[in-house]
Formats: sequence, structure tokens, C-alpha cells
Amino acid sequence: PDGVFRTDDPQLQKDIWEVRKSGLNIMMSMKDDRKPVSFIEDCAVPLEHLGAYTSQLTEVFEKHGTRGTWYAHASVGCLHVRPVLNLKLEQDARTMRAIAEEAFELVRTYKGAHSGEHGDGLVRSEFHRSMYGDDVIALFETVKATFDPDGMMNPGKIVDPPKMNDRELFRYKPSYQLSARTPVLDWEQFSSVSAQPGAGGLQNAVEMCNNNGACRKQVGGAMCPSYRVTRDETHVTRGRANTLRLALSGQLGEDAFASEAMAETMKLCVSCKACRSECPTGVDMARMKIEVLAARAAAGKLSLHERAVAYLPRYAPLASRLPWLANARDVVPGMAALSEAVAAFAADRPLPRWKSGATRHAQPVFSGHLDAGTRTEGRPRVLFFADTFNRYFEGDPSAAAVRVLNGLGYDVYELKPKTGRRPLCCGRTFLSAGLVEDARAEAMRVLDAIDAFDVTSDSDGVGTVVVGLEPSCLLTLRDEFLSLGLGARAEALARRAFLLEEFLVAERDAGRLPETLGRLTRTAHVHGHCHQKSFGAFGAVSEVLSMIEGLRVKPIESSCCGMAGAFGYSKDTASVSREMGELSLLPAVRAAKSDDLVIADGFSCRHQIADGAGREAVHVAHVLDAARRSGGFSGGVQ
Repeated sequence: PDGVFRTDDPQLQKDIWEVRKSGLNIMMSMKDDRKPVSFIEDCAVPLEHLGAYTSQLTEVFEKHGTRGTWYAHASVGCLHVRPVLNLKLEQDARTMRAIAEEAFELVRTYKGAHSGEHGDGLVRSEFHRSMYGDDVIALFETVKATFDPDGMMNPGKIVDPPKMNDRELFRYKPSYQLSARTPVLDWEQFSSVSAQPGAGGLQNAVEMCNNNGACRKQVGGAMCPSYRVTRDETHVTRGRANTLRLALSGQLGEDAFASEAMAETMKLCVSCKACRSECPTGVDMARMKIEVLAARAAAGKLSLHERAVAYLPRYAPLASRLPWLANARDVVPGMAALSEAVAAFAADRPLPRWKSGATRHAQPVFSGHLDAGTRTEGRPRVLFFADTFNRYFEGDPSAAAVRVLNGLGYDVYELKPKTGRRPLCCGRTFLSAGLVEDARAEAMRVLDAIDAFDVTSDSDGVGTVVVGLEPSCLLTLRDEFLSLGLGARAEALARRAFLLEEFLVAERDAGRLPETLGRLTRTAHVHGHCHQKSFGAFGAVSEVLSMIEGLRVKPIESSCCGMAGAFGYSKDTASVSREMGELSLLPAVRAAKSDDLVIADGFSCRHQIADGAGREAVHVAHVLDAARRSGGFSGGVQ
């Protein structure tokens, strides 16, 4: 009696149904060559025999050295099951047939049907004669011959079927090859006993795509923004994964991985990482794209545009000393057109404006050297990671964040390089061009900088955390640093690197912060950065804003903003960038009242909003700072 749960909430009803729909794809996310295989899942027996049937079927699996994965419904005696097999191996293909023969014999014993729901196809048609008898098969053949005398429609199904274990019909035929390519990132978590280390791991990761098509959705979530614009299978996660699989297995030619055709396939992937969390099998196309970009970089195919973006952290200190020269592109007539002709920066897109140290609106005031500051009892020390974009283009968010943290009693120290004067960088711009060694060098500088702080002597066990503002940069410390093969230090950093909102919510939950962080009587429309959504960090944005009295928070249901780093500034992709923004974000911003706040943590998101909707979007740090001072926003950021 207590097993029935009633809900009238439409969203909860939708979530419950999603559990059922997601079960299969979650089950298919095994990081191994062995996967649950569909060939007996539609068997149905009278409900009173279902228990005995499943018990005997489990014995069959054990007999053949495998197990079954059970999912879905059982109400009419059809309980879906998929044995775990590696169909790249001839032995497992034979095992599949043996299991099918024994399972179908059990079904006949219980007077059931071997296809209770999804149909027959190439898998079950071979067994129709033993299931239905010669007379029924003769009728099938008569119907087929009458309506399809030339056998053009679905040949080999129902009538005249091939052997169900004919591997020439499989996705992975006997000739299927493992790639000899050495990947630049660590894919060992996807390796298996039957695959080469490294190369096999990358190929297995690509093969995680099982063509379920969840990436083709048009509403909800963020995946896949380019497909939502083009509706072209080439520009969806599934299409890219299949292309990569064919290239890695040698089916597209020797140089396919670094070819122009492959570059075109990956061109509209904005590395939003939505597929990393929204794809039911966890296909991480952003990470796979780095492998393609690295192959092109190794082949000397990087453009001037890609190099200009990649090396920005290296020349940024000089550009910030000469901001008038760096900003001349959008001031001097003809310079924008020249930049498009020479370096492929879209002439009709203004670039972010450089700010010098003297003219930057505000500078963070830190607590000094870590060994000199007064330790706040029972609270973490905060190492503030100032990213390249907030440092050189916008000083305000960093200054506001440090004021908020200082006001809450935290000792905040800037994370500085152990040696040299050039500020730290997460390496993301280098990864966007496939310059993995440069990115690894930047990551090592970050890890060395953290080692320079004595963070192991915290006697109260609270520890030291790293806090940042830009999602794409801070979350690189939790994602790509782990795939760069940097070992235990990177793993330790990933556990204690937080976006500002994540840190504040965690501190509130630990009882170290008040429930209210100030007051601000406004309505705020909040856009989530794609990486925040991918890492489950966007919820913290709404939570921390809910700690401001009087603030009405309205999350914008949006996919990628479309700017996506430098994607929106390229002449080849600027138009698609605008179309992505117009899917949902920009119309929602235009619909907001003129005195409403528009909040976006992403640097590129704020610029897309400014360019496409003519509105100033602000970082959460600004809002928290204004609320802390019980002030407001009049004509801009205070």
C-alpha cells in the first residue's frame, strides 16, 4: 500500500519519466569494450512465469561467463535485459548466439514470445521458424514476395534472414582496427584489457557514443548548441563522434584525423562541455576536440587567428601597458577590416577592450603575504586565482569578489607564480588551439605556485582553498588539469578549487556564513555559463543570490551564449555565434525590464549579451558586493 507515490507536479512527473528513459543510456556508459548488447531484451513470458524465467536466464549468463543488465518495465512479462559482451571478439559473437538459442528455448518452454515489444530485425528473424512454425513462415514469405518482389525493402528481416552472429553485419566488423595514434591527453580510464593503452582509451571514449541521439534535442539543457542552429547531423555530438570513430579505425584514410574534412566536422563545436554531463553515455566532445586540434597543430596547420588567441596570456602583459595601441583595431578606420583579412577576426565584432593597470576601474586589495596575514579562526584561507580575462579586460569583478570575501572575514591572497613576473594562466587558450604542451607548462606554473604556499599547516583542519571567477578558467583546474597527466598535485587542486558561488554556498552549509548576505530590491535574470552547467555549478549561483534579501532571481533557460571564447570573434563562425545567442538568451535579455539586472559569470557571455542585446551584464561578484553595502545599481556597476 505504501509503494504508490502520487504527484500532480508536472516537473516531477517529467523527472520520474526521465529516470525510465535514462536507465538504458546510463547502463550503456560502461567505460570498457564490454557493453550491454541488445538481442534478447524483448523476450516476453506470461507474468506468472517471469520470476522463474529471469532466474534461469541469470544462470545462462553465468554459464557463459557474463552477466545481464536489467532495466525498464516488467508489467506484462517483458523485462528488458542485455548481456554484457564485447562484440569486437569472435568468441563473444559466438557467445551471443549461444545465449540467444538458450534464452529463446526458455521462452518457448513458458509459451512466451521472443519479440515482445521492439520488433525482430536482423537479430531475431533467424529464429522465427522455431517460434512460429513452417506454415506461418510460408505466409510471411508470400506477403513479402507479393508486395516486395525484388527484395528492396528491409532485406534480410523477417524473411530470408542472415545468421544473427554474422560479424560482417556488426558495427565492429572483423576488419575493425585499433588506432595506432598516441593521444596527447590521458584516456586511461577508458582503456580495457583488449585495447592498447592510451590509443585504445581514446578510441574507446569515442565509441561510448551509442547513437542514442540525445544530442539532437532542441529544448532543455545546453547540448548541442551548434546542431540547434544548423540542424545538420555533421554538427551534432553524435555526428562528430562517428566521424572520429571512423577516422581512428582507419576507415577515412591515413591522414583523416588532421585533415581539412575533420577540421570542418569539428569547426562548430564550441567546447561547451554540455555533452560531458547531458549525453547519457558521457561523450566528452570538448576533450576529444583537443586531440583533433593537437593533431593539426603537430602538422603545422595552425592559423594566425588560432595563434593570436592561444598566446594571449603570453603577450597580455605587454598589451596592457599599451592599451591605446591594442585597442586601435576598433578605433582607427579600416583596422577592423584589416584584422579580418589578415587574422580572420570578424570586422563587425568589436573586440574586448584592454585596460591598463592605471585605468582599470578597480584593483583587488589582498591580505598581503600568506605568512603575514592574520588568520581568521575556523575559516579557510582563500587563494584567489585571477584569470587572464578579468585581469586584463575587467578589473571590477575581481575587486568586488575580494571585497566580499574580506567583508565576510576571510584572508584572501593572490595566487602568484613561484618564479617570474608573468601572472598565472589556466592554459585554456592554448588548449583551444591544440597546443597541449604549452597548456601543460601553464598548469605546472599553477601547481608550483600552490606548492610555494605552506597550506599543510592549518591546525584546525579547515584548510586553504582556491577561488576563481571565470568558469571556463577555474573549471579547467578541475577538468583538463586531470587529463594532462599531472598526477596527485592536480588531483589535490581539483578537490579544493571553487567558483566564488560554490565556495560561499559551501561555507554557508558548513555554518561559517550567515543566511543573508545583504539586501538588494531588484529582479535579476541569470544566464549560466555552459561549463557551470556541465559541472553542476550553476545551482550555486541561484543559491548564493537567494541569500540576498529582496532580490528576485529568474534563471534564463538557455543553451550556449554563442560567444564561446573566441568562437564568436572569428569571421568563419561569427554568424553562427549570433544565431546561437538568438536561440533563447538574447530574446530573454531583450524582454527583461530596463531596470532589471542581467547576470552572467562568463566573460564571453557578458560580451555576447552586450553585442547582441545592448545590455550590460554583470558578474555575481558585483551583485554580492552591492548587496553587502546595501547599495544599488544606478546606471551601471557601483
